[in-house]
Amino acid sequence: MKRLIAFDLDGTLAESKQPLSQEMGAALSSLLEVADVAVISGGDWPQFDKQVALRLPADAKRERLWLMPTTGTKLYRFDGSAWQTVYADLFEKEEKAKIRAAFDRALAEADLTDERIWGDRLEDRGSQFTFSGLGQQAPLEAKEAWDPDRTKRTALQAVLREALPGLSINLGGTTSIDVTRAGVDKGYGLKRLSAESGVGLDEMLFLGDAIYPGGNDYPAAEIGLDTVRVRDVAETVSVITAIVACLKR
Repeated sequence: MKRLIAFDLDGTLAESKQPLSQEMGAALSSLLEVADVAVISGGDWPQFDKQVALRLPADAKRERLWLMPTTGTKLYRFDGSAWQTVYADLFEKEEKAKIRAAFDRALAEADLTDERIWGDRLEDRGSQFTFSGLGQQAPLEAKEAWDPDRTKRTALQAVLREALPGLSINLGGTTSIDVTRAGVDKGYGLKRLSAESGVGLDEMLFLGDAIYPGGNDYPAAEIGLDTVRVRDVAETVSVITAIVACLKR
């Protein structure tokens, strides 16, 4: 019996940086009636708040929800009246300066400094730096066309790994690269979730759209979780409906 159902966010519960649909909010509310629910992704808390927390029905059991921004380096819980930070592992000032310098070098070497962008490319999320190839506010259509085979980001990743030994540099979303401390990926976050919640890994199920070697959801499978790879948001709703029916029985 699964006690906790965990999800990736973008491409699984919602389109990139878009709020949950009314249908998805209702589906998650139904799931919260029968199980704990976790959401883990590279976005920071303001993005989680806008995409997930503010989109749930008023009567959703928020106290059963575990929100894990920045690949699980932060954890938020609802205390009955507001969302509270349980923990946040933050970079030091010197680490941040080194990361920014490495991105400047990598973009120059890859000849990607003059591309059209929408908003900032590099975002300091406290416990994680996230690079967005076309900027944080790029339209979805442009993002999907920028690096569909991950060639651009793989090249940047190689330069960054050389410049930032000891840090984790992972591809995420459609245009992003996430930089965290060594060993931090969704596997790390889900293990920490198990420790915080008291729910064993064998009692969890993870849903994501990138559960394949090299995908940012794949670490969930690597640590031994049962997983379901979904094609898109619509399929996630169907899977949630099936899970709710099974757990109710």
